[in-house]
Amino acid sequence: MTFTRRWLLGALLAGVATPALAEAPTRSPRPLRRGGAAAPPDASDLVARAALGGAVAYVAVDAATGEVIEASNAALRLPPASTAKAITALYALDRLGPDFRFTTRLLATGPIENGIIQGDLVLAGSGDPTLSTDALGDMAAKLKAAGVRGVTGRYVAEAGALPAISAIDPEQPAHVGYNPALSGLNLNFNRVHFEWKRAPKGYAVTMDARAERFVPPVAMARMEVVTRDLPVYTYMGGQGSDSWTVASSALGKAGSRWLPVRHPETYTAEVFQTLARAQGIDLPAAQVVRVRPEGRTLVEWQSEPLREILRDMLKYSTNITAEAVGLAASGEASLAQSARAMSLWANGSFGISAEFRDHSGLGGRSRVSAADMASALAQAERRGLGLRPILKTLEIGGAKGRRKPGQPVTVAAKTGTLNFVSGLVGIASPSGGRDLVFAIYCADRTRRDALTMDDRERPPGMPEWTARARGLQRSLIERWAALPA
Repeated sequence: MTFTRRWLLGALLAGVATPALAEAPTRSPRPLRRGGAAAPPDASDLVARAALGGAVAYVAVDAATGEVIEASNAALRLPPASTAKAITALYALDRLGPDFRFTTRLLATGPIENGIIQGDLVLAGSGDPTLSTDALGDMAAKLKAAGVRGVTGRYVAEAGALPAISAIDPEQPAHVGYNPALSGLNLNFNRVHFEWKRAPKGYAVTMDARAERFVPPVAMARMEVVTRDLPVYTYMGGQGSDSWTVASSALGKAGSRWLPVRHPETYTAEVFQTLARAQGIDLPAAQVVRVRPEGRTLVEWQSEPLREILRDMLKYSTNITAEAVGLAASGEASLAQSARAMSLWANGSFGISAEFRDHSGLGGRSRVSAADMASALAQAERRGLGLRPILKTLEIGGAKGRRKPGQPVTVAAKTGTLNFVSGLVGIASPSGGRDLVFAIYCADRTRRDALTMDDRERPPGMPEWTARARGLQRSLIERWAALPA
């Protein structure tokens, strides 16, 4: 399970706020030089040099005491992007526990006689965002080992564990793989693999649910190559089906990409039916339901513990994982209600005033200030809530790649990127210095709001803007590491 899940991920491209932080100044005073050492660059100079436009907000605090080291626009509420996943991780750990596991089951509603279930076979989901085709293949093999060859009744796909959500953020382009649907049955992060090759007449295309060991074809997602320039993709959803077209001028000789799945319960059910057939198990077309039939468990598949799921979520920034664990933690009937429940939990637990519209940060309407995010992380750190060990770690500064060696800083952090929005939050540990909790947000909302839907996947100027924002974030952390304690 572990290796397959990581392979799939690789394919993706209680208390109150610390008073000192809650009352953080709009700008911090210029720090004093260390004895005999050159003062680090002034923060305002670093911001001006980045030339990002819009707003830059940041705060750095002593992790042990909550003392504000430096801050600017700390109370300004900006989109958190994927840094929201840090709060989602804390929320899920609190509500579900670090050892929680998602479980997918195969149930029989009647006895097995001569290899035939006298009743229905139920594929029962729990909302597992990490379920893979390889896991379904192993479940089919176990079903065969249990002596099952067919059913007298129905093949049922039960998807009621989570609400049915057609897309995380409706303001994203239809074809981007990081904005899939969700349900109680999810598979391969709810993406389908589209591959094309130029043929003597047009293109040969395939749609499949590939993992590492199994590559079953998929019929519920269809692709047609159309002679045109724009739009590159169009989408039309049917009853349990996804119909796509793609512009021939965009394809070239050959290639592939992952597309989102909008009917994940149908997708999962079809893939299991195909894998079961390969094991000699004959199943009829699936019937999707949202209420689980009573039955005896024949096979079950468990995810890794929640702590490991969250570690991968924070490393790879998988949106579907954030939404699934957030929805599982809240038990609410919609994404909006679930995000509201998480906001109330965060605000009550840490004495902050954040507003989350989802659990992943994919939508641009969530709002949090640098002061509030840093306060939440600082309190979580002092309470030992277990976030730092699952954050992605990196080292900045030091001699590597620098003409003048600086002070190495180990950083456990979560990044966040939307169009013309960039965030970095976490804990910085300078070599030989004090631990710092920080939050940095950069956002040019005017430029972001002006984008057309066609520009939102690859906006002009976005790579350069993001590179400058990340450079500023790195420079600020290096500056804070160099300040006197």
